[in-house]
This record gives sequence, C-alpha cells and structure tokens, in this order.
Amino acid sequence: MQSSYPLVPALEQDALAVCLQRKLDGKTKPQGSLGQIERLALRIGLILGSQAPELERPQLLVCAADHGLAIHGISAYPGDVTWQMVENFLAGGAAVSVLARQHGLELTVIDCGVRHDFAPRPGLQVRKIATGTADALSGPAMSQAQCDQALRNGAQSVLSLPGNALLLGEMGIGNTSAASLLMSRLIGLDIADCTGAGTGLDALAVQRKISVLRQVLDRHAQAREPLAALAAFGGFEIATLVGAVLQAAAQRRVIVVDGFISSAAVLVASALQPAVLERCVFAHRSGERGHTLMLAHLKAEPLLDLGLRLGEGSGAALAWPLLQSACALLREMASFESAGVSRQESALP
Repeated sequence: MQSSYPLVPALEQDALAVCLQRKLDGKTKPQGSLGQIERLALRIGLILGSQAPELERPQLLVCAADHGLAIHGISAYPGDVTWQMVENFLAGGAAVSVLARQHGLELTVIDCGVRHDFAPRPGLQVRKIATGTADALSGPAMSQAQCDQALRNGAQSVLSLPGNALLLGEMGIGNTSAASLLMSRLIGLDIADCTGAGTGLDALAVQRKISVLRQVLDRHAQAREPLAALAAFGGFEIATLVGAVLQAAAQRRVIVVDGFISSAAVLVASALQPAVLERCVFAHRSGERGHTLMLAHLKAEPLLDLGLRLGEGSGAALAWPLLQSACALLREMASFESAGVSRQESALP
C-alpha cells in the first residue's frame, strides 16, 4: 500500500529556523510579545522555506461522502443532508461558502462517495468510489482497493489545484463516528472518551452511539494498522483527505486543519508519514468531545477555541486571516535598526 502515497521527509531546516527566530526577535516589540502568532510565522516560514513567506492562492478542499453506519441512528440528521449540503456549498449558501468568499479562498468540493448524482459545474470534482461506504457494523466500510483509490483521489485532487496552502474541510452524515473510531483505535483510548454529540445528539442518543461504535470496534478488532483501520471504519471523504494531506505535505504546502474529522484524517496521515505534522497548522479546538485529546496526541497548538463543531472547513477559514497576518508581520514589520528604535536594555547583574 505504500506506493499509494508519497513519502514526506522531515523539513530539517535548523539554519532557517535560527534565521527566522532572529528576525522575529529583531522586530520592534518585546521578544515573544506576539505569542502564538510568532510561532505561527516561524512554522509557515519553515514550511515554505522562506524568511519572507507569502501565501499564494489558498485552496479550501471540502470532501463529501455518505456512511453506511448512519443507518444505526448515530446522527441527529438524515443521510440526505450530505448531498443537500453539497448543493448548498456549490450554491454559495453554506457557512464555508460565505467564509471562502470573504477571505478569498478558492473552494473545491469533491464528491468522494455521496449517495446522489450531481450535475457538473465549476468548483465540483466528482471522484465517487461508491454511493457511500458499507455498514461498518456488518463488515469493512471500505475494501482495501477502495481505500487505496481514495488515497490516490486525494493526491490527484491536490495535484490539480494551484497555490501553496491547503485548507481541509469535509461533509458526511455519520463521519464523526468514523473519526471517533479511528481515534480510539489509533491512539488507544476508550471509545467513550472519543465520542460526542456530532450533529447535536442528546445525552441518551450519545450513549446509544457509543454502544454502536463499541460493537464496530469489536467487529474489527484485528484492524490495527492505520490503513486497515481506515478501511474498516471509513469513510471515503476521510480517506480522500488523508491522500490530500500526504500530497500537500510532500509538496510543502501549508496545511490548515479544521476540526475533529479533518484532524482524524491528519492522525491517519501522520501515522503513515510522521513529518506530515511539520506542515500542519491546526485552526481550532472543536467543541466535539475527543478533539482536545486528539490535539494533545498530535502535540498540536490550535489557533482558536470558539466552541465550533460545524465542520465543512469553517474553522480553517475563520483562522485563515491569522496566517496572513503572521506572514505580513514577518515580511513587513520594522526591525529595531531600520526603525531607529532602542532595544530593551540588558538586565543588571
């Protein structure tokens, strides 16, 4: 299966890191006073290999698919919402559509396996593997061949898009369950710690959801390796995002990770190629139960903490201006020398 995805080498840019840190420290401010924005500027500079990084033609990729497991009542919404929301994305009416317009993000929606046939139009890529995954309670959500194809589809989608930044988004009724299953299996946490309300389940429905997911984990007890777990639990949109993340990382694009489901795709990708995480910026801490634990496992520092749990890439789009600001500050903010500003005096012995 390794031939299905590119290798992602470590950045190994210690000299550039020193130069970037020296440049940040020399700006007209107390050292470290811009906090996380300084760390963000350093990270972007390292990813793009530049002391004056510029973000060009950012691409927001929303991968959509249906889940066979949804027949077990694991979501507060019916399965038809997946295709209806794809239509909403393409018509410009969804939250992510509004935010993409506001921030100048190029939005592409991929039909990875939606139970609906879409009319061709700009902004839509049809890479449908099947009309939804199989019921993971009865067998694997995907065959290994389907999983492999989804990885290739994600990589090919990224190759078809310009720019040096990729923002991740997704849509699929039931996909918080797939993300919870992947998290539980790959991190080794109890499924109850990984499972939340998703689209808005009440407390009793969450307990039923946990019961179903526990049965799925037992059904696929042998699926321990990252790609085996991905095939067992799904979904097509998550697997496509895994391929997209691996390709974007290999091309040294800045990868802006949205919420819980997008983070699950990065979890799988980083289990395959650990250096993926060097290229990732985590947009926010989701309100979905389990995301805090997943971020801790990934050693990720989210930019925002707003209680978001919409998905779609909405959190990534909301965080995007912070990346632009970090780059602008690194490029344009004056140094003490250029501005004729006195530096901080050394502390007395």
